[in-house]
Amino acid sequence: MHRPPTAEAEIAEELAAVRPGLLPRYTAELPGARAAVLTRLWRALAHEPLPWLTGRVSGAHSLALRLADGRTLHGPHADPYATSAYVTAVRLDRERYDDPARLMTALGVPHGAAFAAELAHSTASLALSRAGADHPKEWPVEVPPAEGRRTDWQWEQRVLDGHPYHPNCRSRPGFSVADQLAYGPEHGPVVRLGTVPVPAADCLLTGDWPAELRDGDRLLLPVHPWQADHVLRRSYDPWRAARPLMSLRTLALPGGPHVKTALSARLTSSVRDISVYSVRSAATLSDFAEELAARTDGLLHITRTLGAATAGSPDLAALLREPPEVYAGPGEHVVPVAALATTSLPDSPAWLAAFTRLALTVGLRLLDLGVALEAHGQNLLTVLAADGTPLRLVYRDLADIRISPARLARHGITPPALTGRLITDDETALRRKLFGSLVAGALAATAGSGPALATALRAALPDLPPGPDLACLRDGPLPAKALTLMRLSPDRSGDMWTCLPHPSAVPFPAQG
Repeated sequence: MHRPPTAEAEIAEELAAVRPGLLPRYTAELPGARAAVLTRLWRALAHEPLPWLTGRVSGAHSLALRLADGRTLHGPHADPYATSAYVTAVRLDRERYDDPARLMTALGVPHGAAFAAELAHSTASLALSRAGADHPKEWPVEVPPAEGRRTDWQWEQRVLDGHPYHPNCRSRPGFSVADQLAYGPEHGPVVRLGTVPVPAADCLLTGDWPAELRDGDRLLLPVHPWQADHVLRRSYDPWRAARPLMSLRTLALPGGPHVKTALSARLTSSVRDISVYSVRSAATLSDFAEELAARTDGLLHITRTLGAATAGSPDLAALLREPPEVYAGPGEHVVPVAALATTSLPDSPAWLAAFTRLALTVGLRLLDLGVALEAHGQNLLTVLAADGTPLRLVYRDLADIRISPARLARHGITPPALTGRLITDDETALRRKLFGSLVAGALAATAGSGPALATALRAALPDLPPGPDLACLRDGPLPAKALTLMRLSPDRSGDMWTCLPHPSAVPFPAQG
């Protein structure tokens, strides 16, 4: 029987045509990529409320998951905070699976076939991302100056594996191998952005729009070349060379702002775009954030949104944002939290405790004031001294924070003139937003395991001011997005959540 080629084989075939020198490294990276994606999938199976799993039995050396159809999955104890690829294979009854896509296909669950295809693509793309990488971990990391200034994109291209916990960590459907090499930050490309002219009368514009992006009564909207070719399907005028950041759709201009483009591609969970709501609220949010940062005693900077424009469609819009590196003093580094794990800094318990203390001090202070940050490893950056000491934080991209008018009012702060999804007084929603992104996300990924995260929390929490938010963090399980459940629930929109065991209750995982 003829079988269609696998994603791994398809990428190998394309790679042989466009970059044959990478093919041996790509092939060598495939087993590790399978284990990395399988580890993320096993985390989801062990900890998310998947409706076709009816029981979990933890034994002395392994974990058994009972399926509704009577079959049983066997694998190692699952540390929900681990980032190492410690799951190399699991068993479904007596059959051994080391390939996450094959495992998902064998489970035969609703919507599993489409998810299996995404897992296959994630695995192959992850191997491709790792194929050309060779980054030293020792601190200080030598990040050579480029284009005449210290550059944050050089840190961002060190992040190879994408989302630390999503099985679709490197899934980029719709991107060919040539596209990934041309636009993926881990491959170190230069991307030539274009512009599309739109009558200013047809645009929604907030903030300032620079003269170089105006042409008489028209606005010139920056556009990503992939978006122009595959979504807009229209010509565009060449504009400026830029370096892609981790989010892929945001790029750094040399000596200039970051440009967030409307790159309508599915990355991990959802199709990303720039909504009219985001453009309309951008200037108001930026002004509000500046006032908010002033209340953190210099521990937090929030990058300003300089201008935002849309031609009435999420497929044709752009935001111009201040680059985080402007907040670095002499000899300092501004490092995205996602890139910290690519250095040796988190190997030091004292350093990890200091960073955890800083991040929680800022996050809990803002939460008490009435703002929950989406403080995951892309949005949150840290300013490090030359010796690696964490000094303060930088936050970027306000599009998905949550604001509580009631909490703001208690502190005498006038809420911003906003309505819609950013506004809520729901205590659970506010804590989920911060704890799910910062603690179960950024801090956990930096620590690399439940035991390491628990050690850092035990060192940091006693120094934080008491309050109901801290009590929830200290005593309860941690909220986290149920990332796999969301991908297997195409009929539902919005975030879905699970509760992870407190890090102090997580054992060291057995090697699978």
